[in-house]
Amino acid sequence: MVDMAPDQASPVIVQKTRPVQSIMLNRPEALNSLFYEMVDQIREAVEEARADESVRLLLFYGLGDRGFCAGGDVKAMARDVREGRVDRVLHFLSQEYALDLSLHRFPKPVAVIADGITMGGGLGLAAGADIVVATERTRMAMPETRIGFFPDVGATGWLFEKCPPGYPEFLGLTGYEAIGGECVRLGLATHLVQARDLPMILENLTHPPTRLDPDNTRAVEQINTGLEPFTVKGIPIQPEMDAWVRTYLDGRDSVPDLLEDLRQCGLFSDLCRGIFQRLSERSPTALAVTLKLLSRNRGRPLEEVFAADLQAARFLLNHPDYLEGVRARLLDKDDRPRWQPDRLEEVGDIRLEL
Repeated sequence: MVDMAPDQASPVIVQKTRPVQSIMLNRPEALNSLFYEMVDQIREAVEEARADESVRLLLFYGLGDRGFCAGGDVKAMARDVREGRVDRVLHFLSQEYALDLSLHRFPKPVAVIADGITMGGGLGLAAGADIVVATERTRMAMPETRIGFFPDVGATGWLFEKCPPGYPEFLGLTGYEAIGGECVRLGLATHLVQARDLPMILENLTHPPTRLDPDNTRAVEQINTGLEPFTVKGIPIQPEMDAWVRTYLDGRDSVPDLLEDLRQCGLFSDLCRGIFQRLSERSPTALAVTLKLLSRNRGRPLEEVFAADLQAARFLLNHPDYLEGVRARLLDKDDRPRWQPDRLEEVGDIRLEL
């Protein structure tokens, strides 16, 4: 976002400028992706802000100009899985999920400046915020099915609270990237601003011109008022795409049936062909798990959603598609994963302890 990090080597930097506590992700060379110790540091800073009565706003942003947070450190996770340390990865995920849930339940306003890449675990941090600021450089997605995993961090629950009908399934299954104003249109961000204005916005947020009201609702209104001069108006609507997504994706509970509908629709629709092709490249097992979670978690308390995430993670981390997806997409980069099985019809009934 900005190149103004204090002279510290820590991957998480915490600054307090009363009444604001800022948590800065400081791994710009890795798109601020989260590794194990970072989650512990962030959780500690969040709990410190919760206990400090002088703190009235918790603010997150990433250092560098490429991304707020690209998600978890998938290569490190895959290395642990490959070396038989699945329990270590599951412990990390349980801590990450606890952090994300704490932000959804945080008793004070939370703001995130989601400039640049904001995916996976980065969206998990942003999802619990009252204010999420996107820029024209922002790219938001849950791309996990591409590597044989699933959209975790509570997404199969909170996407239904934020997005128009059909988009939770669309985003979760396909890994579609929302860019710039589209992040606001789909409910993943609350404001669109120009990246060039971020230094002034950061100054406005860290040094509020007026005392933030002790009532959270009024405090959020005050912050929104301060952002108003920077906010881009007139974000284009996409009624045709919204109608298509609602018709084909909303409430689906069978991936093979969805693919068959898309195959037929693809005879006369480029959009259908594109989505059919995207889904066809994903792990069949990961798609089946994802749709199972989306169907189950719609409207459920987030506590239950995160508990289900951990069980689904245990299943997929022990499935061969995860390491194969990471190999094909991130390590060898041949983009030719050999899924097991490679057809949805062969996946069978997936039983998770939900």
